[in-house]
Amino acid sequence: MELTINHTTKTFDQLPENLEALMAMEVPERKKGIAVALNNSIVPQPSWPDTLLKDKDSILIITATQGG
Repeated sequence: MELTINHTTKTFDQLPENLEALMAMEVPERKKGIAVALNNSIVPQPSWPDTLLKDKDSILIITATQGG
């Protein structure tokens, strides 16, 4: 099964259960400052546990950074 994460295709034996599980795998150290789009639609963080993933979904993960 495949997901496209930040324009890179990743293959999984079994897809993560939901968006929250995927985020725990992809950015385990980050809890704040993350925005996620699933198939070009923003998913608010409180909805991650209820957002199921399907084969061929496209996910864009954006993290805030400090700097100037």
